[in-house]
Amino acid sequence: VQLVESGGGLVQAGGSLRLSCAASGRTFSSYGMGWFRQAPGKEREFVAAISRSGGSTYYADSVKGRFTISRDSAKITVLLQMNSLKPEDTAVYYCAARRAFGINGRISDYDYWGQGTQVTVSS
Repeated sequence: VQLVESGGGLVQAGGSLRLSCAASGRTFSSYGMGWFRQAPGKEREFVAAISRSGGSTYYADSVKGRFTISRDSAKITVLLQMNSLKPEDTAVYYCAARRAFGINGRISDYDYWGQGTQVTVSS
């Protein structure tokens, strides 16, 4: 499966952005999906995940209550709505897909990755 992220950009603190991840292939519903991010000089970290059906979601504590992950199987996309953005949310955001059943935040459990989209939050 190929993944292409979009929607990144520059926003002021307190603002919102919506990231989109477009997936190729007709087996989109067979994959659990996740969003990760990597800030300069830091390791890649988990942000949010959603199950194959979309019925279960999981968030990192740092974004809980501010970010919302969802998926649209008809459009074969995964969305990340980001509200109340903070300067510490600045990073390259990556979409990822995993074949195994269930959802989690382990980078090694994801099989496919997009190229990333830059999110910059100014103070």
